[in-house]
Amino acid sequence: MNKILAEIKEIPERALAILATEVAALPLNIPYLGMGSSYFAPLAFKYMGLPIQPEIASEYYQYLAKEKQPLAVILSQSGKSSEALWCTELFERYVAITNYPENELGNMANVREVIDLKAGEEHYSSSKTYINTLIALFKGFGFDPRKTVELLIEKISQYEAKGIELAEEVFEILNTKKIHGIYVTGSGPNIASAMEAALIMSESTKLNFHGLAMAQYDHGPKETAQNSIVIQILAKGKSYERALKLSEKIEISGASVLTVEEPEAEEHFSILSNIIPFNFMAYYLAQKMGITDTFAVGGKITEVL
Repeated sequence: MNKILAEIKEIPERALAILATEVAALPLNIPYLGMGSSYFAPLAFKYMGLPIQPEIASEYYQYLAKEKQPLAVILSQSGKSSEALWCTELFERYVAITNYPENELGNMANVREVIDLKAGEEHYSSSKTYINTLIALFKGFGFDPRKTVELLIEKISQYEAKGIELAEEVFEILNTKKIHGIYVTGSGPNIASAMEAALIMSESTKLNFHGLAMAQYDHGPKETAQNSIVIQILAKGKSYERALKLSEKIEISGASVLTVEEPEAEEHFSILSNIIPFNFMAYYLAQKMGITDTFAVGGKITEVL
């Protein structure tokens, strides 16, 4: 089996590993700092209404840091990302969330606690680690994600089939018309899903997928609808009907509209299910396009010199 596909198919096994792990209560009203996927994961919980402050680690370090603060949560898949490590000096103590607790983030003198994500080795786009980060945050904030994890395991083959279907549809569209924009949209906690989906799709296919809030897309980018692709991440919540109406409007205006939805999951927990078809889509679309290298310009770990 292809190594990228093998990592994606380990998601259920690794999800069970973090689900079985005790995660201490996570602090509120403090910064949660990360880059890429490690920023998107806590962002989902902000839009669930939790009083946390997700920030892009680099921008927090360069532009927002003032006096040393008492506590933060710092997230890094590798435990080696430069920007995450920079931020460790800004706090008296911090909680580290990482898939590699043996690396620098988990071993600074001022680390208060380390949460091991138990996602196993990961060399390609964040798939297992992103899901396990969400589960760790659910547990740390007092939610029980067990039901949705069980659903994920039960339906993983359906999510793969959906990923294959999306890959085929997008590949066909790209080969039949000139597409000038590809968007992934979501609402509430699934804004994070849209951003994560766009990240892994861009890494894998070398196409520019743009992830953003559905309502933000409605405020201007919808004018680019003609000859674009819009993938709407849907969940039964306050923005559901608006998303459906927007799909109708932009389809009439010339957009190719696709959707991803897990109707059996509540909106908060749908973030665990809705991202998985994109992991499979990224792999299968890249294969159709003849792309085999996930990281051609840089490596998986960003270390700024």
